[in-house]
Amino acid sequence: MSDESPRITVDDVSKVATLARLILTDEELSTATAELSAMLDHFADIDGLDLDGVEPMMQPTPLANVMRDDVVGVTLNREEVLSQAPLAEDGRFRVPPIVGIEE
Repeated sequence: MSDESPRITVDDVSKVATLARLILTDEELSTATAELSAMLDHFADIDGLDLDGVEPMMQPTPLANVMRDDVVGVTLNREEVLSQAPLAEDGRFRVPPIVGIEE
């Protein structure tokens, strides 16, 4: 890529950073530009591969369901468990909201 213009410039990265409301120092802009440029070069290498006849895949390794069967078993007594909770309401644990009115 020595004879080509860069795939991404500091100005490009600065514009995207501004749109993303990121404040980057000159050093961070330079580093981000170099890293993004290296990624784009790598993507260009991938684009240059002859992939005719290669079937697309969703996952590079085979997947198997690792979940157990959903079988009814012995459970804890609801009333006993809820009696230990700091707050319970309508047969469920009551938790304070993460955002909003404080109790």
